[in-house]
Amino acid sequence: MKPTMPTNILWILALQVSYHLVHTAEHDGVAQHAIKLHRGKGATVSQRKEWLLNNCRKLSGLLHQKNVVLNKLNNAIKAVEKDPGLSSEEKLFQVHTFEIFQKELNESENSVFQAVHGLRRALQGDYKDVVNMKESSRQRLEALREAAIKEEKEYVELLAAEKHQVEALKNMQHQNKSLSMLDEILEDVRKAADRLEEEIEDHAFDDNKSIRGVNVEAVLRVEEDEVKRNTSQRQVEDDLGLSMLIDSQNNQYILTKPRDSTIPRADHHFIKDIVTIVMLSLPCGWVCTMIGLPTMFGYIVCGVLMGPSGLNSIKSIVQVETLGEFGVFFTLFVVGLEFSPERLRKVWKIALQGPCYMTVLMIAFGLLWGHLLRIRLTQSVFISACLSLSSTPLVSRFLGGGSRGDKDGEIDYSSVLLGMLVMQDVQLSLFIAVMPMLIQASGNTYSSIFLEILRILSLTGQILFSLVATFLVCVIMKTYLIGPYYRKLHTESKGNKEILVMGVSAFIFLMLTLTELLDVSMELGCFLAGALISSQGHMITEEIMSVIEPIRDFLAIIFFASIGLHVFPTFVVYELTILLFLTLFVVILKFVLAVLVLSLILPKNSQYIKWIVSAGLAQVSEFSFVLGSRARRSGIISREVYLLILSVTTLSLLLAPALWRVAITKCVPRPERRLST
Repeated sequence: MKPTMPTNILWILALQVSYHLVHTAEHDGVAQHAIKLHRGKGATVSQRKEWLLNNCRKLSGLLHQKNVVLNKLNNAIKAVEKDPGLSSEEKLFQVHTFEIFQKELNESENSVFQAVHGLRRALQGDYKDVVNMKESSRQRLEALREAAIKEEKEYVELLAAEKHQVEALKNMQHQNKSLSMLDEILEDVRKAADRLEEEIEDHAFDDNKSIRGVNVEAVLRVEEDEVKRNTSQRQVEDDLGLSMLIDSQNNQYILTKPRDSTIPRADHHFIKDIVTIVMLSLPCGWVCTMIGLPTMFGYIVCGVLMGPSGLNSIKSIVQVETLGEFGVFFTLFVVGLEFSPERLRKVWKIALQGPCYMTVLMIAFGLLWGHLLRIRLTQSVFISACLSLSSTPLVSRFLGGGSRGDKDGEIDYSSVLLGMLVMQDVQLSLFIAVMPMLIQASGNTYSSIFLEILRILSLTGQILFSLVATFLVCVIMKTYLIGPYYRKLHTESKGNKEILVMGVSAFIFLMLTLTELLDVSMELGCFLAGALISSQGHMITEEIMSVIEPIRDFLAIIFFASIGLHVFPTFVVYELTILLFLTLFVVILKFVLAVLVLSLILPKNSQYIKWIVSAGLAQVSEFSFVLGSRARRSGIISREVYLLILSVTTLSLLLAPALWRVAITKCVPRPERRLST
């Protein structure tokens, strides 16, 4: 006999109730009997009906009993609220306890019917349809997440009820005995501390769980120390700790803001990571010095050894990278100090034209190769623009503290090189601003050519406005702010260099913030801060350089080590042939294009410096890591292209010192050679 749908629902309800609510001794028998009934074996039709009716009566009786208990709880709550013999703490505790029990009963009933609804939906689905099963799995996952939130909220309420119970017991004890003066003082302090915790508590969980885009996910909480693993659950909950959380996507999280802000905490993972990087950077830097390489490569090797492709001992990768960004900021500030506006005025035409011509030529070559290899237009444009950038921190290390001066109307090669690199930093901000347009183009979201042209013109206008606003800010600061500000710093910092350090750092961060607000790269703001200070004279520049350079050197170690965290030697070894070919092709292409462009824009008496400048530009900037990561997250490039960009960038940076040495040796007279290690 084929049962109808209502009969199926009643049977499922009875099975759920018998499985969850009947006495433990009956579980195995009921389950086995239900299986036999479902298969049509071992029972007559009358026995099946009798079994079904009995379990339905049990379910009906449980639901009726639940309603009776709810009515009794409501009456009990009213009685507690009207009882004059109870204190407010006791009333709060008892009412809270009754309400929690009411919620527990309602949630238990809802879970039964939700299980029945889920089983019915699964039976109605097509087991061959993967999409349908995926949607069913997603719905079950959402239901579990909602249940987890409710259970977490209930657990928090139980903790609060327990706290109210303790408060009620303390009040009863205080009423039964007289308190000493010390006890009264401590009681007042306790109440003040409770108020303080309530005031500073953020309620981030409750405030954010209903926001659109916020997902509830299952995470693992990992205790690093064996001592913590052997402690009880209560001790773990009360621990100061910074336990690691790992989600289903293998992302790892560390506590950033504790619930109780009155207790100081420290991220010991981050401290250990920084200590390890600094200690290992010393021997790596020594080795590079001994073999004639810049020390920055030793720091990169340190990051490779300690990163995911090596010992994998760095736990706080994001925090290390964040601290490393300050190394970029201070490096570009020092570059700005060494690059005075007077030197910029002499080469501004070359600095403006050279990078623009090179970028256009790189994009043209990229489009040509993309057409031949059938690569998407947006991907070709992005890769070409990304590879056209060169490393300002690396070249500033090469130039190391100055260069040959002008003579006989010749142009200083360091001024040309740094000017072109500064213009590329400006282009970096333009690439970041243009990236949303590339995302739209890759998705073909625009509806017509006319609208796309309007979008491009609007974006170009925003970029030009940002650059003009940045220029006006620099003019105003140089005219009205820099002079008085430095004189005040110099007066206050006599015998106390920390005021000078803090004042200069604050000015760097001010320019950084302003350029970010104007949608220009923060790196450009740091460079402009150094250039503005250098305009005040050589003595001021030397004084500030003496206090900022040690900070720059330490943070630069962290920055180059953070680059090493994203270098994967195994990938390079697997694809060594193709990576060497691509790297040599990019380096030679950039060198040739730079020579051609500089041959057109340099004066005749300064043509010889084109080889040195071209050698300095023939590598790929480490900021391609930043652009590549953003493009990969946005879907402009694939994972494979991203890894190729990282590898080509790393190999080009490794080849840069050798190319620079050759250019300096061949093109610069011996007394004027300068190469920083």
